[in-house]
Amino acid sequence: MPQPIRVLLVEDHQLVAEGIQALLDREADIKVIGVAGTVKDAVAMSAADSPDVVVMDYRLPDGTGAQAGETIRTLHPHPSLVFVSGDDSEDALLLSVQAGASVFLPKSRASTDVVTAVRKAADGEMMIPATQLADLLVRARERSHEEAERIRLRAEFTPREREVLLLMAEGLDNKTIGRELGLRVTTIRSYVQDILEKLDAHSKLEAVATAARHDLLIG
Repeated sequence: MPQPIRVLLVEDHQLVAEGIQALLDREADIKVIGVAGTVKDAVAMSAADSPDVVVMDYRLPDGTGAQAGETIRTLHPHPSLVFVSGDDSEDALLLSVQAGASVFLPKSRASTDVVTAVRKAADGEMMIPATQLADLLVRARERSHEEAERIRLRAEFTPREREVLLLMAEGLDNKTIGRELGLRVTTIRSYVQDILEKLDAHSKLEAVATAARHDLLIG
């Protein structure tokens, strides 16, 4: 007779944990070998008990399931990871996939899906559609590029240019900005021109819009 799929359950809400454990324990081919409520305990119990599948929530008291999964898979690459989470955001899904998730299920999904997910994960299958995964990775790269651009622009602006930019965003003209900063209008024009060039903008309005998109108007 085949050995049952050995499952470590990671869930900090006792009632939810008991419900999932009861669901899985009804299956003859699945055995819950332990329940952890924190990232720390999940990593320790995974190392000690060598489960086939780790079923875990994404939000835990001392971190995320993704952090637990990364550590578990780094130390012991054998367990497959199944996330059953109340946080079904794109960020949670992406971080879970990057941690090695085979399955990511919202808690709103039917309980039978959890059983199916455990079996598929144990067989090395994924329940995350390839098209969804591809779209997710593309958007992640786009966000990474935007963040890199934001960091680059913040580094390029001098404190004085930031002051001028913030006053531009308030709709002030060059003369008023000069008065606010105690500078000559010709000096302000020079700052404005430099700002337009750095933001690849053709007008003050476009510069302010670009700056807002890159969070350059915050503080």
